[in-house]
Amino acid sequence: MFPPKPSIIKHFTNSSSSFSSLPQNSPPSLSILADRCTSMHQLKQVHAQMITSARIHDTFAASRLLSFCALSNSGDINYAVKLFNYTQEPNNFMYNTMIRAQASTENPSNALLLYVQMRRMNVLPGKHTFPFLFKACSNMKSICGCKQVHSHVIKLGLDLELHAVNGLVRGYSVSGSLSDARQVFDEISERNLSIWTSMICGYAQNDYSDEALVLFNQMVDHGLEPNGATLASVLSACAREGCLMIGEKIEVFMIEKGVELGVILGTALVHMYAKNGALIKAREVFYSMQEKNVATWNAMIHGLAVHGHAEAALELFRKLKIEGIVPNGITFVAVLSACCHGGFLEEGRKFFRSMKQDYNIEPKLEHFSCMVDLLGREGKLIEAEQLIRDMKWKADVMIWGALLSACKKCGNIVVAERVVNEILELDPHNHGVRVILSNMYAEDGRWEDVLSQRKVIKEGNLKKVPGWSSVDDGA
Repeated sequence: MFPPKPSIIKHFTNSSSSFSSLPQNSPPSLSILADRCTSMHQLKQVHAQMITSARIHDTFAASRLLSFCALSNSGDINYAVKLFNYTQEPNNFMYNTMIRAQASTENPSNALLLYVQMRRMNVLPGKHTFPFLFKACSNMKSICGCKQVHSHVIKLGLDLELHAVNGLVRGYSVSGSLSDARQVFDEISERNLSIWTSMICGYAQNDYSDEALVLFNQMVDHGLEPNGATLASVLSACAREGCLMIGEKIEVFMIEKGVELGVILGTALVHMYAKNGALIKAREVFYSMQEKNVATWNAMIHGLAVHGHAEAALELFRKLKIEGIVPNGITFVAVLSACCHGGFLEEGRKFFRSMKQDYNIEPKLEHFSCMVDLLGREGKLIEAEQLIRDMKWKADVMIWGALLSACKKCGNIVVAERVVNEILELDPHNHGVRVILSNMYAEDGRWEDVLSQRKVIKEGNLKKVPGWSSVDDGA
């Protein structure tokens, strides 16, 4: 076990009022103190006491230290790793704790490596081990990882254990293998609400909204009453499919059952109504919510923006700031979209600059796309082109395509030629951009250039790329 600094070795009850409620006539158990820690400073003091009193070799006491370091919001995963590595014989609980913690880090593959180490040390995994492993696979979006862990679940005879099955369904769903998720789901004869919800969520999150709605109806027919997570998933499916009537029925169901309209469920309801253009209903739900988070505001702002209420969207953004809600990257996508639909060029420029200056939000490709669209609509083609070239990463076909659409609308062949060359470098077989450029030449009476483009298309035996008609129509 690594030793802490001498300066922190002092009696815990004398250094922190957090433990003043403990009886003073007998020293509290160190494991109890570990459970009551609220900061790493306190935790290190308990750790020091354990070392000096030789209690660090007590597996239970050491596991409480590890639990705080690894899982608490005030913990330190790096300290937890050191603590774990210095433990001579970690038990099942310790491995599960570390696997759970590592599954949610930037490197979830570490959770799988810990499981390999666990098996090599002959520590037997249990039903609580595998949900965390499947979470790691989900965060990695690794179908291969899911299948390998799945094989261990079967070998250990846990393939009918509901915790493991739920993790399996979720892991396969998030990784994009809905067929595997559904096979696991169908093989379970007795499904609880969590498993139904995971499968419905899997369909909804992978844009299989029809299947999500069918499964939701089957779940209700089986006599299971959906909870908030299930309802939020189905509302999400309704938003994608434009199933306004089903969404309305779900709200009626919620009212009849007295389901509390919390942040998650309320946000899903706002999103569903806003996405379907029922802005009056969306506003009613929005303003009736006791508590809102940034996602709730984003859903309402975006709904107003995409349905042509640009000024109302920007006004709501101003209210968001007054309420003290900190906007995120998604908020600015909605705000910039409002500027695009309203033609608010100066406001768009100001919001785009404020992302980094005021909120330390690094603009991503979707923010640049909005700005290119806004600049293009206002005829600022050179500025839009320079914005693309100044990005920190290489632009993709879609963002260049947005600029090409603006070039066609403005009739700017010079910029269009440069944009077409950029797109062809990324996608040499995309003849849709050549068709657009050929049409622009024809409108300008440059028939030799028209013939030249058509010759390239014919000799290359190129086929039309699906979706590029939308760029042409954007003019």
